[in-house]
Amino acid sequence: MKYSILVCDDERDIVNALRIYLEAEGYQVYEASNGREALDVLALHEIHLVLMDIMMPVMDGIAAMAQMRQNSNVPVILLSAKSEDTDKVLGLNVGADDYVTKPFNPVELLARVRSQLRRYMQLGGGNAQDSRLSIGAIMLDDKTKMVTMNGDPVNLTPREYEILRFLMEHPGQVFSPKEIYARVWKDTPYGAENTVAVHIRHLREKLEINPAEPKYLKVVWGQGYKMEGAMG
Repeated sequence: MKYSILVCDDERDIVNALRIYLEAEGYQVYEASNGREALDVLALHEIHLVLMDIMMPVMDGIAAMAQMRQNSNVPVILLSAKSEDTDKVLGLNVGADDYVTKPFNPVELLARVRSQLRRYMQLGGGNAQDSRLSIGAIMLDDKTKMVTMNGDPVNLTPREYEILRFLMEHPGQVFSPKEIYARVWKDTPYGAENTVAVHIRHLREKLEINPAEPKYLKVVWGQGYKMEGAMG
């Protein structure tokens, strides 16, 4: 299968360079120069991953991400010339799966692309007999990648889904942000505290009746996070 990647950046040189790197790896590349064009491409083509700049005219990457996440869980790697933590947190807040600061190392970027595609395209895997997990009112079916709360579907990003599945597979067990990052991202846990905290907060907003007083996704101060509740 030939995977399709959308490259969205208003800097022509970067788009051309990424096209060369990606096509050399066998990917089909689509291009956009702003967030609005990116949304148009996503509406017309089957895209398996998006490389998106943050600062762009017409519509920036953050605004485009917010619209994409209303109906798509395609992996998104944000690109930005800025290295401030605020940009990273902002991107993660609207559903980004990864973040690369310009100028980037092509070898590292391609490794991240492969990693995201591998996770995304393996979502249909899993054995039917062990595919369902339930804790309290939360049901996760790893075969269909569906999550429901009281029977109602919950729309999670691929990264949010993986964190939830990992914690549901180990109910009551406490994991530090670095452990969660290492298990889910499969990467060196640099900056894990902020990254994991943002995703946990997002999960709480989607799964908890009162995110400020979570019933399921609990924090153990100074140690990490755990999943609580009666097993189904």
